[in-house]
Amino acid sequence: MDTQSPHRYSLAIVSRGDAAVRRDATAQNSRFVRVFEALVSAGIAAQPAIYDESFTDAVRDQLLAVDGVLVWVDPIHQGKTREQLDALLHDVAARGPWVSAHPDVILKMGVKEVLYRTRDLGWGADTHRYDSAAAFAAEFPQRLRAGGPRVLKQNRGNGGQGVWKVEALPNAIPAVRVLHALRGSHPEDMPLDAFIARCEPYFGWGGCIIDQPFQPRLPDGMIRCYMSGARVAGFGHQLIKALIPPPPQGPESPEAQPGPRIMHGPDAPQFQALRRRMEDEWTPQMMKLLAIDEALMPVIWDADFLFGPRDGTGADTYVLCEINASSCFAIPDEAPAAIARTVRERLVNARP
Repeated sequence: MDTQSPHRYSLAIVSRGDAAVRRDATAQNSRFVRVFEALVSAGIAAQPAIYDESFTDAVRDQLLAVDGVLVWVDPIHQGKTREQLDALLHDVAARGPWVSAHPDVILKMGVKEVLYRTRDLGWGADTHRYDSAAAFAAEFPQRLRAGGPRVLKQNRGNGGQGVWKVEALPNAIPAVRVLHALRGSHPEDMPLDAFIARCEPYFGWGGCIIDQPFQPRLPDGMIRCYMSGARVAGFGHQLIKALIPPPPQGPESPEAQPGPRIMHGPDAPQFQALRRRMEDEWTPQMMKLLAIDEALMPVIWDADFLFGPRDGTGADTYVLCEINASSCFAIPDEAPAAIARTVRERLVNARP
């Protein structure tokens, strides 16, 4: 740490909020308070930058006055997308400040299409991409009949929005049972062509639909591998309920709610095999395949894994179901320090 100048660098943390939230925002009342504290300890003066489309110019002025920008904004929030924000971040990055995650990097790794592009890595599955509504209508029905239950995902989304489990029903007229991953959803039976029509809007902003096989070990939970750059910063294990039919008590009952995400540091013994694969194999292979330099990797991102079939020795395998690079939070206790270290390295290297 630079002891002669404890605040040698300046940084803004961008998150959504209205004008009142922007007016009252401080590092101390932010949900990112631990990140702010870690940044200060690393010699970085950090400030909140609350964003909304209604005061874009004020946010632009704020971001142009700092050395670096960290962004925690979901792809979709209360009907708003990141379209205007991404344009703002492009402009800011082109004029000097370093931005993470840069919108161009998010479009490479933080969208569902990455599941298709990296399907041949060790984390891949029988994954397909539909680039148009016509291709989806022509190809999906046969794949569904041949391969068992499938999971469809719109290219950009969060919180289960646009993620569906689809299972063929044994009807003379093609019909399906579908379950939306959005919390509170019920299974629905409907004609297949009606469901295909329902998915057509996903080819708008997102541009494609990704299709993967349903993983039978979903009830065993999801492992979230938190990364800072190309290094593991921690893990989270959660018994999720998305794409699992709700119990008789209903989707709002306590029995239908996901379990707590149990956080672990990067050295947690039960995840060391996954850590080695992520650091030594899968992340370097992904960076090469997607042409992402390590210096551009997000300072915090996560890869969500489901358990695949056990291998010949009985060991777990892992199937990637999502990468989050737009707004990775909450994070393990060890992650803020990892973020601060990565941020400082990037700012040091970015300064002429």
